[in-house]
Amino acid sequence: MASSEAKALAEKPGAWIDLALTLPIFLAYHAGVVFLKIQNATDVVTPTLVQLAEGNRAIYLLITAAIGVVFAGIFAWLGRGQAFRTGKFIQVIVEGALYAVVMRVAGSYAVTELLQVVTPSASLFGLITENRRFVGAITSLGAGFYEELAFRVVLFGLGAKLLVWFFTRQEVQLVKQGGARLSLRAAVIMFVWMLVAAAIFSGVHYTGAMADKFLLTSFIYRMVIGVVLTLIYLTRGFSTAVWAHALYDIWVLVF
Repeated sequence: MASSEAKALAEKPGAWIDLALTLPIFLAYHAGVVFLKIQNATDVVTPTLVQLAEGNRAIYLLITAAIGVVFAGIFAWLGRGQAFRTGKFIQVIVEGALYAVVMRVAGSYAVTELLQVVTPSASLFGLITENRRFVGAITSLGAGFYEELAFRVVLFGLGAKLLVWFFTRQEVQLVKQGGARLSLRAAVIMFVWMLVAAAIFSGVHYTGAMADKFLLTSFIYRMVIGVVLTLIYLTRGFSTAVWAHALYDIWVLVF
């Protein structure tokens, strides 16, 4: 029994359980973002909910709570063949915290060792001031969920599937455990696409209304983080990548 429990915790969760593990971040972000004047650039849900609520915050929060209840029911029904363990939440949070440290170390190494630039990580990004910790926490949750959905699942995941199929006629399996072994050519395609997707992920931080000033150090730093998050997504699943991203951003923006 103990070995089967350990094996279950070590494996990537099923697709529906993986998504269910991100529900607290999704709900916490949407419950908090309505009190802010900003939202994540990849968030396409909040404007729709605000419109449905006709700008009324109380109705907006009720709709958000209703979404949580409905989605929890859907996850329970569609994921009924995938045993859900409460300990999985704890595992994902702990893994996310550990991977946040890995991202910090990897990004700092890329900047200080590879670029030979000694730049404290705090100076790479604009930090949230002391009286705006709530803003930092909420935006971090939004970045964790929506940026992982946009850049890891859609951009990298769907892009990798299409590219590998087009050039090799092999099917890439990113959600299910195991799957067919990829050819060397397919693996190279996925590796190159991972770098391209990570560069795009880094680059979007310098566009739009809240764009940062472009610096090679911060671009490389973010690109390395994008690569690490992609590896987490590939090996540990969407939920772990979301928690790692959210906790890392909270570390940088809040603390």
